[in-house]
Amino acid sequence: MEFQKSPGWLDWCANPSRPVFQLPRGAVDSHCHVFGPGGVFPYAPERKYTPCDASSAQLFALRDHLGVERNVIVQATCHGADNRALVDACLRSEGRARGVASVRRDITDQALGELHDAGIRGVRFNFVRRLVDFTPKDELDEIARRVAELGWHVVVYFEAADLPELWPFFSNLPTIVVVDHMGRPDVSKPVDGAEFDLFIKFMREHDNVWSKVSCPERLSLTGPRAQFGEASPYRDVVPYAWRIVETFPDRVLWGTDWPHPNLKDHMPDDGGLVDFIPHIAPTVDLQQRLLVDNPMRLYWED
Repeated sequence: MEFQKSPGWLDWCANPSRPVFQLPRGAVDSHCHVFGPGGVFPYAPERKYTPCDASSAQLFALRDHLGVERNVIVQATCHGADNRALVDACLRSEGRARGVASVRRDITDQALGELHDAGIRGVRFNFVRRLVDFTPKDELDEIARRVAELGWHVVVYFEAADLPELWPFFSNLPTIVVVDHMGRPDVSKPVDGAEFDLFIKFMREHDNVWSKVSCPERLSLTGPRAQFGEASPYRDVVPYAWRIVETFPDRVLWGTDWPHPNLKDHMPDDGGLVDFIPHIAPTVDLQQRLLVDNPMRLYWED
C-alpha cells in the first residue's frame, strides 16, 4: 500500500553530524519512534497525519552513528493501536530496544503477554487533542491497572496548560508515570513562574512521576543556532530541563524523538541534540543517571 505524506511534512535529517559530546557507555535514547514502512506496516485509518517512512534499520543506523547503545521506541500515533511496527523493531534489536505501546480496552491478557515478551514495558496515553481523539479516562484507568500487573509504566503526553485538569487522573494511576517532554512548558514564561512551578510541584508531590527532558526543538523560540555568544542551541529551553535534572536526578530520561514527527519550522540535527545534553546535565554523575542508570532501571531491570 502506498501512502502520501501530509502536505508540508519535514523528513528527518539524513546526514546528522557526529556529536562532539561523548555519550557514556551504555547510553539510552529513551524516546524515539518508527514509522512503517507503510508498505509493510500500514498507517492507521484514523490517523491525523501521514509521515515519511522511518524504519527500524534507519533508527538503528542513527543509534550507532550517535554512539547510543539502546533505544526505547514509543508507539507513534500514526499507527494507532496497531503495534506491529513497534514489536518488529524491538525484536530486530536483539535486546537493545524496549517499547512503549498504545493499547485499547479490548486487548486480551494473552496479547499483553505477547507484547511483554517482545520487550514492551509501558503504554502511552496521549492528551494532545490535535494528535489523537480523546479516550475516556475510565478506559485509560482500566488499561493502567491491567498493565500495572505486568510491571509496566504509563507514559503521558500533554501540554502545560492542561495539567490542572489532568492532575487528579495522573495522581491515581497505579504505576510509574513518565511525562513526555517536561509537559511541554511554554518557554516564553519564567522558569520560576506559576505554570512551571506547578509541574515541579507535581513531580515533588508524586515520587512515582518521572520526566523526559527531551524535544527542545519543539519547545524553543530561539531555535537551533547559538547566537549572541551563547554556547547552546535551543538555549531558552536549557533552564527548564536543567531545573528538572537538578531537582529530580533519579527520575529523568533523555531521548532524540527521532524521526521528529509534525515539526513545522525546521528539522533538528540529531548530533546537535546529543550536544545539547551537557548543557542540561553538566556533570558526569548527572549524565550517567540521565542516560544510563535511570533508563536501565526502568526498562531493562525486570
